[in-house]
Amino acid sequence: MDYANEPHGVYLMIDNKSFYASVESVERGLNPLQSVLIVMSETDNTGTGLVLAASPKAKKEFGIRNVSRQYEVPVSHDLLVVPPRMNLYIERNLEVNKIFREFVADEDCYPYSIDESILDLTKSWKLFGKTPLEVAKRIQLEVRQRMGLYTTVGIGENPLQAKLALDLFAKHDHDLIGDLTYESMSQKVWQITKLSDVWSIGNRTEAHLKREGIETIGELALADPYELKVEFGIIGTQLYALAWGIDRSQLSQLVTPKDKSWGNSQVLPRDYQNQDEIELVIKEIGNQVASRMRHHNQMASCVSLSIGFSYAATVEDGRGGFSHSMRIEPTDTGRDLCNYLLGLFHRSWTGQTIRNIAVSYSRLTANYGLQLNLFRDPNQQIKEDLYQRMLDKIRDRFGQMALVPASSLMKGGTMLARSKLVGGHNGGNSFD
Repeated sequence: MDYANEPHGVYLMIDNKSFYASVESVERGLNPLQSVLIVMSETDNTGTGLVLAASPKAKKEFGIRNVSRQYEVPVSHDLLVVPPRMNLYIERNLEVNKIFREFVADEDCYPYSIDESILDLTKSWKLFGKTPLEVAKRIQLEVRQRMGLYTTVGIGENPLQAKLALDLFAKHDHDLIGDLTYESMSQKVWQITKLSDVWSIGNRTEAHLKREGIETIGELALADPYELKVEFGIIGTQLYALAWGIDRSQLSQLVTPKDKSWGNSQVLPRDYQNQDEIELVIKEIGNQVASRMRHHNQMASCVSLSIGFSYAATVEDGRGGFSHSMRIEPTDTGRDLCNYLLGLFHRSWTGQTIRNIAVSYSRLTANYGLQLNLFRDPNQQIKEDLYQRMLDKIRDRFGQMALVPASSLMKGGTMLARSKLVGGHNGGNSFD
């Protein structure tokens, strides 16, 4: 492979190690690498709480993973279980990225998630050290001394290499730093046989590759790129570039999705089996998403509903849930959209216990005015539209909880509880 014409820069992919658990450890005066602590959401008597983060020692001593369920976590006096505090994590994320911006211009710092950031140091690294490795260590030290947090760093000549270096090498390195270059790809990455360990390759893609006789990243790199494209489509081209460490993306250029959609999902606070309660939550989420869509003066031509079963129902049914969509006449009316969602629900639900609900509206078009239905009273349609938009204006000015449907006060309603969450989890700042 001739890399001469490929972009050559200096990129760092920085991960705050076990971020939520580390923040909680520091808040309690504990060393994040020595504490035995997990952050768990939704602890209840059903055992379906979710581990959002576990300290390295908790993972090692108890075999706990992120996304482990509550019933999988052993009961021990040595294990500290704490609830999430999303507002605190957001504050710490902003503080960490503020430190990063001391090493790059604002436009060269790209938060990738709440615990990862990409730094384009191509133009600035020589101001802070003799090598990119020295700069990475300096950044680690700054974050450690100021905030008590440990960071893991991947160094690459492009963002892809930095991400691979982070995931494959840095997290297992004593100094928590890994690096990759175009030239080192063949020595460091090609021998990997567990393909799904490599970023962007999922279990299904790994199985597909192995059906094609590709067992290692090296074999993927040496495969015929045209045959890969025929077999996998555009993904085949991306897989070929991945194996060679090629990434031509420009982080400064925003990518606009071709088909935008509006959606929201919720993990229910408990198992729901009562039909009235399930329908109430579907309508709550459906109306909330419709309000967001109207705020952007849009209408939807497609509605989608995804239902996730509880653990017990999944074992009994053999499925994790169902997901269905349907095309509709363009509308932004909450009542009509919710009726479509309930129709999708009634079509597939046969009494299973439910734990997850997701709603989305897509195939969006601009709303240029109310389109009257000839088969309905026009005065009634105009009245409903004005009423709906008046509610939106009040909520825009005074907040979503300024007006709450009386139905949300009934058993099973989640609107009031969800209004206090951040990112779907507790946002509080206390130890309670």
